[in-house]
Amino acid sequence: MARFELFGTNSCPFTQEVRDWLDWQGHDYAEYNVEADDDALDRMQALTSGQRTIPVLVEDGKVVQIGWQGRGCAVNKRST
Repeated sequence: MARFELFGTNSCPFTQEVRDWLDWQGHDYAEYNVEADDDALDRMQALTSGQRTIPVLVEDGKVVQIGWQGRGCAVNKRST
């Protein structure tokens, strides 16, 4: 069975839509909140060549979707 990872935020409605779709499909997945987890944001950007659009759906270590149905949310640049 494929291993899914979802990178998103609690505030992005499109992240919720991907969550709902994964649940409806019966897929197990790990979810990462890129606003709360700097390591997750770094990993997402490494996988997407620096993209800041979420949600990002990864299957078996490969990006399969950035955004959802042509829509997405921008992740704010974290303050240093």
